[in-house]
Amino acid sequence: MYIRGDHAELVVGGRLDVRSAADARTALHTAVDRGVGDLVLDLSELDSWDATGLGVIMGAHRRAGRCGRRLVLRRVPPQMQRLLVATRLHRILAIEGGIGVESLPRV
Repeated sequence: MYIRGDHAELVVGGRLDVRSAADARTALHTAVDRGVGDLVLDLSELDSWDATGLGVIMGAHRRAGRCGRRLVLRRVPPQMQRLLVATRLHRILAIEGGIGVESLPRV
């Protein structure tokens, strides 16, 4: 897993899972704490995430809210869009362009 960017936009790539959760959490919390306005997470380079990785995203979302910021997901890969819909988190998280639920392939 890698995260590159600054306090306004981060690109998250690789696997966001139990192995990378601590590093990802630190990077996201630092970005939230140091910036103002929306924090955009570009997920186009993310290969996969598990429940722990999703928990890191939700933790960053809550922390951003407490800091008066908004976490915005950009370019969410289709397989991750399905997970957000299945967990109904697409209703809570800000997703740039939204998720076209009806266009997602059924699994």
